[in-house]
Amino acid sequence: MAYASHIINHSKKLQTVSHLLRREHAVLIRWFSNDANSTFAKREDIMKIPCNDYVPAERVSRSTTNGTTSSSCMLKKSLPTMTKLRNPVAGSSFTRELSSSLLSRREFSSGSDLPPHQEIGMPSLSPTMTEGNIARWLKKEGDKVSPGEVLCEVETDKATVEMECMEEGYLARIIKGDGSKEIKVGEVIAITVEEEEDIAKFKDYSPASNAGSAAEKGPSTPTPAKQEVVEEPVSASEPKVSKPSTAPAEDRIFASPLARKIAEEQNILLSSIKGTGPDGRIVKADVEDYLASSKKGVSATTPKAKDMKAPVLDYIDTPPSQIRKVIASRLSLSKQTIPHYYLTVDICVDKLMHLRSQLNSIQEASGGKRVSVNDLVIKAAALALRKVPQCNRSWTDDYIRQYKNVNINVAVQTDYGLFVPVVKDADKKGLSKIAEEVRYLAQKAKENSLKPEDFEGGTFTVSNLGGPFGIKQFCAVINPPQAAILAVGTSEKRVVPGTGSEQFKFASFMSVTLSCDHRVIDGAVGAEWLKAFKGYIENPESMLL
Repeated sequence: MAYASHIINHSKKLQTVSHLLRREHAVLIRWFSNDANSTFAKREDIMKIPCNDYVPAERVSRSTTNGTTSSSCMLKKSLPTMTKLRNPVAGSSFTRELSSSLLSRREFSSGSDLPPHQEIGMPSLSPTMTEGNIARWLKKEGDKVSPGEVLCEVETDKATVEMECMEEGYLARIIKGDGSKEIKVGEVIAITVEEEEDIAKFKDYSPASNAGSAAEKGPSTPTPAKQEVVEEPVSASEPKVSKPSTAPAEDRIFASPLARKIAEEQNILLSSIKGTGPDGRIVKADVEDYLASSKKGVSATTPKAKDMKAPVLDYIDTPPSQIRKVIASRLSLSKQTIPHYYLTVDICVDKLMHLRSQLNSIQEASGGKRVSVNDLVIKAAALALRKVPQCNRSWTDDYIRQYKNVNINVAVQTDYGLFVPVVKDADKKGLSKIAEEVRYLAQKAKENSLKPEDFEGGTFTVSNLGGPFGIKQFCAVINPPQAAILAVGTSEKRVVPGTGSEQFKFASFMSVTLSCDHRVIDGAVGAEWLKAFKGYIENPESMLL
């Protein structure tokens, strides 16, 4: 209790944050050491204990090898060391489990050179994030920070997210500055302190976790040296092995001493020369003829070699962004592990275009946003998923998950890469609401300001290259863990038969291709979904019922 009292008296924070220290599922138990050379709290001494509200009073101790107790603390309901697990990043509404928190921890030093401080780690801001980049710091060293203030912008694997401060204090040191790349989740990026006068003491501070990772990499350097020592005898023994094998072959070839000498000087194998002497013996003339014919062959092929020489290329190498890396890894994984198959159908869109024209007239009169063809496609896809829910699934190794929500991801191309923001519950929203959300999300994507909640939770994806780019037909790659994606092509006018035998008319048709995961969606089920989708597009009034 003496150590706990010392810490409580030493830190003003621990006397005022008891209201922050609650969690229904977990608390953190900190162990305090009386070792003068170690900190009172260590990262490896934090344990996750399930409980109802608080941990009941109990004594936690750690023993040394001789059986004596080296550290202990009493945990009570009144002890302000219980921590509320929350995520302060991406706005106050964005909360996750402990793995996505700021990964910050308070350190207490028994020495006078290191006052109480807090290490802030790289947070995990998406389910697929393993590392991130620091886009820029909005606070500088020495600035005062308060809960809710934005510390920096973190470039995750999907978007750039603002990271907020969790506690009041001062930013003492920035470990990872602007533009820092490939920072592992949990790696320390900054240090905060409680008192302003403590900032100078962390000028040259280096976190132990970062130093430990560097130390782990150190012992790996002698390995190549050992490999080189092993390889040298092997390379030295190669000539010894090859000489015995060639010597018997040369002994069997009859050649004059002079011919043998010339062949040695010119580095020619006697076995490649045909002898014209007695009993096939190789003479000087045979070697000279062989050399002459070889020179002619080289001179004949030299012009061809020059002609085939590749021209010098002018190029620029650009390192891929974090978003581009994730796109590459996820789509490679999709094509390698998901058994794709494709279903294509042509749909008449004359009635759809007519309905869109009528709706836009109403929207313009009322001051609303215009409805695009893509908005109508999203609505039709959502209603088709509600009608054929077998396509609104995803695959895992243990089960097939059936989604009750119909959330449509919409592919948006930007200068930063391909984003897929999600329109949630699209089957329950009107066309004007879908049009408004799609425009809003597309603008955020182009500004690289999407939050994780803007693109997570999708169950089906629509990719439209027809309207903006005029692509007639294409096959899209499934966006895991989803089981299907719809590729929408452009519409074109075609001549179709009329009512009479010699009559014809013009009609607009649009090609769409459904990419399916055959582990989840059978061919007949995919065809049934396309039939339902085609019905909504060719009879768009049914979408309004």
